[in-house]
Amino acid sequence: MRKLLNTLYVTSEDSYLALDGENVVLLDDGKEMGRLPLHNLEGIVSFGYRGTSPALMGACAEKNISLCYLTPQGKYLARVSGKVKGNVLLREQQYKSAFDEKISLDIAKNCISGKIYNGRWVLERMIRDHSMQIDAERMKKASVKLKDALEQVNKSRTKEQLRGVEGEAAKTYFSVFDEMILQQRDVFKFTGRNRRPPLDNVNAMLSFVYALLTNMVTSALEVVGLDPYVGYMHTERPGRVSLSLDMLEELRPVLADRFVLTMINKRLVGKNDFKQKENGAVLISDDARKVILTEWQKKKKETITHPFLKEKVEWGILPYVQAMLLARYLRGDLDGYPPFLWK
Repeated sequence: MRKLLNTLYVTSEDSYLALDGENVVLLDDGKEMGRLPLHNLEGIVSFGYRGTSPALMGACAEKNISLCYLTPQGKYLARVSGKVKGNVLLREQQYKSAFDEKISLDIAKNCISGKIYNGRWVLERMIRDHSMQIDAERMKKASVKLKDALEQVNKSRTKEQLRGVEGEAAKTYFSVFDEMILQQRDVFKFTGRNRRPPLDNVNAMLSFVYALLTNMVTSALEVVGLDPYVGYMHTERPGRVSLSLDMLEELRPVLADRFVLTMINKRLVGKNDFKQKENGAVLISDDARKVILTEWQKKKKETITHPFLKEKVEWGILPYVQAMLLARYLRGDLDGYPPFLWK
């Protein structure tokens, strides 16, 4: 049970939420685990199946407190709300900003700045911790290029320019990704990013974990009332969660990429966990997927200090924090969207 930005997050799978006077009460096997006044809240997000009392649902609807349900794995299930004027106004502002060239470019630049900044510090952390095991000079050159790319992001005047800078930065980052594979190099060879289908073991894992993270981000956007299909950097396309892909950018290096590297370097996956089809596509075995999902759940429970909020949050809550910060910017409560900058 954790409160962030006036939203209560209940991450215990076995908890039941009830109403006591003007308070939301967290119960576990009938025992009270915590309580919080409703007047302090704008939303409640529950990662569990036990449910909520009808009285609390009614009180939340009356007070216009959003009540959202997700699976323990973070998949969005449903939202219960009363008057929907808040979400309507928020989405109206989102749609307006998506068609405003300046605002949409500013948000896109912040997302890409976060991606490049975080990618650079993934490299810097590797140089600091494993300089004797890697080609440190090669990594330092890539880090300098990413630093220069950050300056180019700020100078971009159109999305076309921004996409060009992002593409070159991604190429630089992945050109040294193989240096960060410290174990099982014969099994996990990486020569570049490929997908649809992934053609090697590393890309198969990256694509799988990126999909997990995309689902988390999409759920987070649904929870705060934003439309995940209307983005800023990624253009609209039927069936594509464009805003989710925008928000995904800054989280990929620090959450998804480092997780994949940890799985490889700790030998939690190996040669027998993959198979190659006739067309060259590499598939992850069912058993390996279970291992990855188990470790992913563990990773989501680890805590970090959020650089903007200056509060400790779980990795699994991070997409929800970023989605709320974007919503606050669109509502006019913040001067700009603050991307997650890890170091």
